[in-house]
Amino acid sequence: MLCYNPGVSARKRSGASEALSGSLFGKPEMRSPAHMPLAARIRPRSLDEFLGQEHLLAPGKGLRQAIEQDQIPSSIFWGPAGCGKSTLAHIIAARTAAHFEPYSAVTSGLPEMRRVIASAARRRSATGQQAILFIDEIHRFNKAQQDAFLPHVENGTIILIGSTTENPFFSIISPLVSRCRLFTFEPLTEQHVETLIQRALEDKERGLGGPGLRLDEDALHHLSEMSNGDARIALNGLESAAMLARSAGKKVITLALAEEGMQKRALEYDRDQDSHYDTISAFIKSMRGSDPDAALHYLARMLKAGEDPRFIARRLVVHAAEDVGMADPIALLVATAAAHAVEYVGLPEARIPLAEATIYIATAPKSNSVITAIGSAMEDVEKRGAPPVPRHLRDTAYPGAQRLGHGEGYLYPHNFPEGFVPQQYMPEGAASKTYYQPSEHGLEKEVARRLQRWRSLRRGQREQPGREPADD
Repeated sequence: MLCYNPGVSARKRSGASEALSGSLFGKPEMRSPAHMPLAARIRPRSLDEFLGQEHLLAPGKGLRQAIEQDQIPSSIFWGPAGCGKSTLAHIIAARTAAHFEPYSAVTSGLPEMRRVIASAARRRSATGQQAILFIDEIHRFNKAQQDAFLPHVENGTIILIGSTTENPFFSIISPLVSRCRLFTFEPLTEQHVETLIQRALEDKERGLGGPGLRLDEDALHHLSEMSNGDARIALNGLESAAMLARSAGKKVITLALAEEGMQKRALEYDRDQDSHYDTISAFIKSMRGSDPDAALHYLARMLKAGEDPRFIARRLVVHAAEDVGMADPIALLVATAAAHAVEYVGLPEARIPLAEATIYIATAPKSNSVITAIGSAMEDVEKRGAPPVPRHLRDTAYPGAQRLGHGEGYLYPHNFPEGFVPQQYMPEGAASKTYYQPSEHGLEKEVARRLQRWRSLRRGQREQPGREPADD
């Protein structure tokens, strides 16, 4: 826990903030705020100005209380770029009574870190002041470098705050993860980004409020949608569009200027209306129709328009089971792996596994036997109810089950040639028809051959004269 030292002056606390700005976010003493990028100028200075991450920072939440009480634990901030990880570190630096040391794993090496840790140990011993070490992109340190922090986090010499865009369970050594609180940051919503854009446009001191610029509603939506939840991208696009507007002597930032500022053209695509549903429908039907080129076209349109890649991944998983199914069961594994890749690597790299899954599904043999089978079974259960499970199939793992006749007459398939023996599995009167009807496509052709033989053996077993039902 943080050792609060009431003797540390406000000057030292503000010095920590200056150190953060100088080491990690540029050197403000070398250039005036007017010449800093808009994203740096408009950066929130307090928790009340901070947008997003309500699950962590809403009043009463644990992380907010820890910051307000100056009791920050060693932590890992994990989330996508531009969602506020470094900004929150900036706020902590301004509030804490601890000595705040900011570094980037991209530019700092282990010898420098060791000097900082040694200095922190001397400071703590001499004054009782704790040290917070903030490391941006901590995943860039290799495992040996990460190991060097362990004893100092363990004994409280430093409070470590590491920010990362990579899954810490893959990119950070487990002993370090176990010694830190993990805080997962979410991408900013479009509403968050729009609020930030409006704030930057209206702020006369730090934003663009001086020249009296206005922003078309279409331009606002384009900047927020194309940013994919990254505040920095949105603000950089706004700043570029504002510069273009001034150069042209205009007071209004139009959609065309926003497109040029973002270097992304607005596509006809509304996630809440017809274009959204029409495009995903065409995407699925193109894969079902075995046209990988058309499917890739619609995939590219959705990605360019800012569609949530997780939505696309979910549709791939469903389509792999619904329209490929048992004709090539590997399609479901490929689609599921693509969905995992979306969460693991994020965009823009995730477009590659999404494209791979799209191509695999589009070029796979097709069968809708799986969805037809479960649909038939659900219909029967709804109409016929749930007859009793045959006694020979019932659970035998509890005392008294044998006295009830549970498991009696059950034939263990592995005790028979080919691992198969005909016996009754379906409850009496449960099925009105055969649910699963395999196609003759792809791998399902072999499934059909095996299943036909097994069903024939079951029919023969049931038709033997004088044979009692297996559950009697």
